[in-house]
Amino acid sequence: MAQVVLLRGVNVGGNKTFRPSVLSKELGKLDVVNIGAAGTFVVRKPIPTEKLRSELLRRLPFETEVIICEGRDFLALTSSDPFSGEPARPDVVRFVSVLAQTHKKPPPIPINLPAEGEWLLKIISTQKRFLCGVYKRNMKAIGCLAQVEKLFGMPTTTRNWNTIGAIVKVLNQQIVQTRRDK
Repeated sequence: MAQVVLLRGVNVGGNKTFRPSVLSKELGKLDVVNIGAAGTFVVRKPIPTEKLRSELLRRLPFETEVIICEGRDFLALTSSDPFSGEPARPDVVRFVSVLAQTHKKPPPIPINLPAEGEWLLKIISTQKRFLCGVYKRNMKAIGCLAQVEKLFGMPTTTRNWNTIGAIVKVLNQQIVQTRRDK
């Protein structure tokens, strides 16, 4: 099964900028699919995780956190429908924050931020390394994402639910192709 690579804090606000499409071409032997500009990749060829991490860090022009997950975990996440209790609204964004590693004892869920007053961000469920939540389209909500990292005590990187859908689409295409090849 493929691996999913998420780079933390790249191509945001002019910091740690690079061209993900160029990196994916440089890693062509690994059959890498670039998803968007935020440093999200699906690596379809088998490679040990630490070797993949080293290869990525060697090619990036800056230091960053590299979070690598199994593709099957993304498939499981989307099949569980983590947003079933949250109606879709135009003023709210669905997101997934991915922890650098599985948290041994996560805080009780749900989590509303700020803790007092009207919420700007809610963590509504967790699954392995994934924190699923929603935030209001409000500039102050971005600051709440940093609080999530502090609550869980480790680096996280966040992607829109639509990006998770794009990852799963690539993973499903690989599954179909593998079945055809057999």
